[in-house]
Amino acid sequence: MASIRNIFIVYRKELTEALRDRRTLVSSIVIPLLAFPVLAFGLGYMVVELIGEANRLPSRIMILGGEDSADVVARLKSGKDIRVVPTASNYVDLISDKKVRAVVDIPEGFQDSIAQGGRPEVKIYMFSGDMKSTIAANRVEKVILAYRDSEISQQLAAQHLPDSLMKPLKIEQKNVVSPEKVAGETFGGLIPYLAILMCMTGAMYPAMDLTAGEKERATMETILSSPIKRTHLVLGKFFLVLTASLTTAMLSVLSMGASFAAMSHFVKVEGVAEGVPIIPMHVSTVVGVFAVAVPIAVLFSATLITISLFAKTFKEAQSYLTPMTFVVLVPAIGAVLPGVELTPKLALVPILNASLLCKELVTGTYHWNYIVLIFASTSVYAAVALFLAVKMFQRESVLFST
Repeated sequence: MASIRNIFIVYRKELTEALRDRRTLVSSIVIPLLAFPVLAFGLGYMVVELIGEANRLPSRIMILGGEDSADVVARLKSGKDIRVVPTASNYVDLISDKKVRAVVDIPEGFQDSIAQGGRPEVKIYMFSGDMKSTIAANRVEKVILAYRDSEISQQLAAQHLPDSLMKPLKIEQKNVVSPEKVAGETFGGLIPYLAILMCMTGAMYPAMDLTAGEKERATMETILSSPIKRTHLVLGKFFLVLTASLTTAMLSVLSMGASFAAMSHFVKVEGVAEGVPIIPMHVSTVVGVFAVAVPIAVLFSATLITISLFAKTFKEAQSYLTPMTFVVLVPAIGAVLPGVELTPKLALVPILNASLLCKELVTGTYHWNYIVLIFASTSVYAAVALFLAVKMFQRESVLFST
């Protein structure tokens, strides 16, 4: 009981000082509450506006050839969403500089070849990856295909044949999974990515302040001279960092849940971005994601304390922990990549396993064998990290390095 009491005394002392620190409150409470709503609605609004603008504006295209195919050229020039610019030899540079969005190369004898049942090849040059260039290429292709279909339809009608001969076979890909699961599979990897990022961010500042900050303020010696075992001291500090990490993670997940619920309601009521899948965030999903974050928070808290303890100043601790951010983000972003799924081997990879598990929980899939394996492995990693943190606090060379 005395051990628990001593740990609680250290924890209460550190918690009181942390609550008085404006930077701790901002990083642990304000940022996780406001970051995701601003990010979700801000990016969502920008994407809708950019796509809407790209679809509203006419596409500037160039036509190469077509001197003997007046009908198809006329169709392209009369397209309401197409603006044809004069032909230039440097069309590749114009596409690259986004002055022309697409260039269509009509082969010689195209129109006669279509009339005789041939299969001429039309090339459309574009800027792959550029949204406006892709839209322009699609518009040009739509006009060309419409011309082809109309010509073939006239040929079939002249021979008293049905239009169905144009498409003798119909193939349909039909989705049989709920829209919620589709959205979760497509975008669900963003939730664990942000949750893990926030989990580490919430633990980072308190971990640096309670170790390197104590050294810089020359208060570490005073704390160590108190009649408390160093194990109790490090555990008290550890629980404070863990509290900050879990608080940040909980507020982030709640903020995400509220944001997605608001976005879903807005889409249904206002009809904005209709057909765009919205990630489901039910109460069970929020609880599940937070549960997965607990051992991750333990791992982060212990690891950050251990690394920060080697720094002599707060600024030096920041330089030590900055590379760790990239080390964490690489496996965390694995859930966002398409085709990456949970396997027994990946279930043992720290950070990545939790990220993939959270993605599964968002889609409403519960693989209990993986859940047990991931919780067990992550708990082992967290226990090792905490053990190292305790050991570092017992080394005089680390605590009093100057």
